[in-house]
Amino acid sequence: MLGLAACGDSDGTAKEGGGDHGKISVQYSWIKNEEFAGEFYAEEKGYYADAGFSEVVGISGPDTGVAKLLSGTVQVAISDAASIGAAIANEDAPLKIIGATFQKNPFTILSLKDGGNIEKPADLKGKKIGVQDSNASVFEAILKANGIDKSEVEVVPVDFDPTPLMEGTVDGFMAYLTNEALTVELAGNEVTNLPYADNGVPYVAETFSVTDQYLAENRELLKDFLIAEIKGWTEVFKNSNADTVSLITKYYNKAASDNAEGLEKVFGALDPKKTEMGLDAQKLLISTEETEENGLFTISDELKKQTMASLEAAGWKLGADDLFDTSILDEIYAESPELKDYLP
Repeated sequence: MLGLAACGDSDGTAKEGGGDHGKISVQYSWIKNEEFAGEFYAEEKGYYADAGFSEVVGISGPDTGVAKLLSGTVQVAISDAASIGAAIANEDAPLKIIGATFQKNPFTILSLKDGGNIEKPADLKGKKIGVQDSNASVFEAILKANGIDKSEVEVVPVDFDPTPLMEGTVDGFMAYLTNEALTVELAGNEVTNLPYADNGVPYVAETFSVTDQYLAENRELLKDFLIAEIKGWTEVFKNSNADTVSLITKYYNKAASDNAEGLEKVFGALDPKKTEMGLDAQKLLISTEETEENGLFTISDELKKQTMASLEAAGWKLGADDLFDTSILDEIYAESPELKDYLP
């Protein structure tokens, strides 16, 4: 399966070599909302087409993409360091992270100020925490990083709707600072966040992840893909929020229409106000002093060290070279330094 996916043919799967890459599939970590605004711009502005892709199929999550990468179902997954790192450490999965949209970990344990009020890791003990199946390894990371045994916390299986938190069924809820935390706050609740980044797990997220074999056999394709992605995310920073929210709504609504059982359909209409708030919040996770100097998606040596320390604290001991290969981004910015200028 991996060999077939890597080589490609006239059936539309990805081909090696610049300029004629055919079709590839990208697994998104979440629904088609503001988290993938850069991907929407890359499609809308023709950056994927200019890079030689006949089609780039973005597949709605939630999904870490690990299983689909290994089966060859998708060629790229937008995932996170904990999910990819755990698969490498526990299953010897042949995976690599080649770039990261989020320089800062967006995960949080969300609670109500007048409810669980989880302000520090020790407050997790004895609490009921709502955790989604796809976030199980991520939740395990914050427990291990803070020396908390799983037996000290009651994990309650939930989906991505934070209603159980607002109704008091759970004391805490696995969430994104840019998403569910805003939903609960906009509903009129005073919230408390326990951000992973500030509590022992400051790893990169929304990572561009591929198999080792696909990376080895499709470097030029991935290079062209990342250039299109850089251009797409540059549009996010240079366009008005109003224009970007309009574009996000277009892709969200199409996903809801095309996939009757997808979460886009389940969640109903996109809230423009929350979407704009999410955009502003995630820009702070994407753009840092390091990306301003080195370019979007780059992962500095220091950030790699922080990520590896986070994973080791969570019980997954890896070397940076086991998890990361950012050499394609190095090539891109060495050859086209103007791409570093993503800010307006």
